[in-house]
Amino acid sequence: MAFEPIKVGCLGMGWWSDVLGDAMVRSGKLKIAACYSRSEDKRSAFAKKYGCKPAASYEEMLNDPSIDAIVNTTPNNVHLETTRQAAAAGKHVFLDKPIANSIADGKALTDACRAAKVVLALGYQRRRESQFRWIRKQIDDGVFGKLVNAEANISRDRLGQIDLTSWRYTAEGMPGGVMLQIGVHYVDVLEYLVGPIKSVSGTLAQLVLPGDNPDVASLLLEHENGALSTLNASYASAAENYVMNIYGKEASAFYDLHSGLRLMKRGGKKPEQIEFAKNDAFVDELEEFAAAVRGQGEPETGGEYATRSLAIIRSGIKSAKEGRRVLVADTLAAEGG
Repeated sequence: MAFEPIKVGCLGMGWWSDVLGDAMVRSGKLKIAACYSRSEDKRSAFAKKYGCKPAASYEEMLNDPSIDAIVNTTPNNVHLETTRQAAAAGKHVFLDKPIANSIADGKALTDACRAAKVVLALGYQRRRESQFRWIRKQIDDGVFGKLVNAEANISRDRLGQIDLTSWRYTAEGMPGGVMLQIGVHYVDVLEYLVGPIKSVSGTLAQLVLPGDNPDVASLLLEHENGALSTLNASYASAAENYVMNIYGKEASAFYDLHSGLRLMKRGGKKPEQIEFAKNDAFVDELEEFAAAVRGQGEPETGGEYATRSLAIIRSGIKSAKEGRRVLVADTLAAEGG
């Protein structure tokens, strides 16, 4: 059955709004009907690029009965208020990660969407990349046996590229720095592949970049199934790289951005190169959201999950500050409001 594209209003005109806007165009299952930013220049440029209406206010988009949903890429600290407004207007919400800067805000905006019976989806596209879907299927099929360990690294070079006036690079706008901004993606992938995370031991450092926020971070994670994993995140590296190695009793998988995906089974002499077709993870998450808006299933990463994901990062920040292992459940209870 063919469906008309769901009509969306885009809120927040930073560079990520174009990433999602381009994905909506590639999909064709979502149509950008309107956009709003406090900057008239930004919303005019966005409207021209995507052929949509530049709204004079957020309220104008919310009061438009033809708009089904809001794609929200605003700063973390206004996610609660902007999402509450959308939910009150009966608009579904696709919200870029992290869900908020505080667990209390994450819980509150999740509750607001649930009470209004609108869909809330969070943008965790990394888990959807085809190499991780392939690994997940092998885990489900028993190829790995008991999972015992994992190591992940997400590194980028931001020297000379950061804008210290942007909320993305300040301690107030992005508490935890690089770990909250990009490390949270691989926290999500580790939970997706290895299982829920029980406790965190963290260390944060500011080594290369100017400003007041960590540019290097390391977490030691204990999963509920007993497996241990490590996650390193950096904005101070010489080059971009992504690594995700998963170790099981019967097989291990090794992925990195430059060498692709390899699998080595117990008794093997060398890893086998695994060929996989790259997929469009952004289109995938947005089309899942569109289907959920039509009542066809639920988002894979919703508000409750994203709040727990944030709690893992918050636990890492607390661990780094206090020099001790922190239980994720304790952080959820203490900071949940």
